[in-house]
Amino acid sequence: MDTLTYVLLPLGALAGGFVSGLAGFGTALMALGIWLYVLPPSLAVPLVLICSVIAQTSTLPSMWKSFDLSLVWPFLIGGLLGVPLGTMLIASADPKVFKLSVGVLILLFSSALYLNKRPLAIKFGGRIADGAIGFAGGILGGLAGLSGPLPILWANIRGWNKHERRGIFQLFNFTVLATALLLQTASGLVELKVIWLAMVAFPGTLIGAWAGARVYHALNDKHFGDVVLGLLFLSGLTLVWNSLGAL
Repeated sequence: MDTLTYVLLPLGALAGGFVSGLAGFGTALMALGIWLYVLPPSLAVPLVLICSVIAQTSTLPSMWKSFDLSLVWPFLIGGLLGVPLGTMLIASADPKVFKLSVGVLILLFSSALYLNKRPLAIKFGGRIADGAIGFAGGILGGLAGLSGPLPILWANIRGWNKHERRGIFQLFNFTVLATALLLQTASGLVELKVIWLAMVAFPGTLIGAWAGARVYHALNDKHFGDVVLGLLFLSGLTLVWNSLGAL
């Protein structure tokens, strides 16, 4: 690796770890924008999966007691069922059109939720609806690594508090991304070079996740919600920009 790679690799790990520690998701959103300058997607994508799992594992002990596991399990079951289906759809889906559609959807919903001044607490569908959202998120995760947006938007519509939302974001994304990593490894898509890159990124990921978790504990419900919607908006904007450029 050249000098620029050794500089940008820890920098991307630090940024991705910080956002993951802060919001429970978003490693790819921050890290890929930096790593793709020096790494091909075949190396950057599995590296993001590894660093996401590392970051979320490192912050779990300090947050586990605040999670409401009764809210999480429908999302986990749905997500695990959806990941293999999404993986199988990779061969037939048009990635440009897919990313553009998802990006526009995220932009519209995140903007609407931010502009809405009335608290939402929709209970429609109960656990079945939660599981269906998890299933759709699992499909998107297996297809394009976009496991987070749908459960995140749904949690905001449900009106859950900061800790309840964080538990869903972190445990759902951890489960889906770890499953995707295992499937990619079993399929021979993870090169040995990725392990070396992960070792270089490891310290930055841990430091960033620790710092992000400290900021998370200092945020109230409203500020946490604003941070999450802001990250979602940035994610949607990135997807639309990349897909329009590709088209």
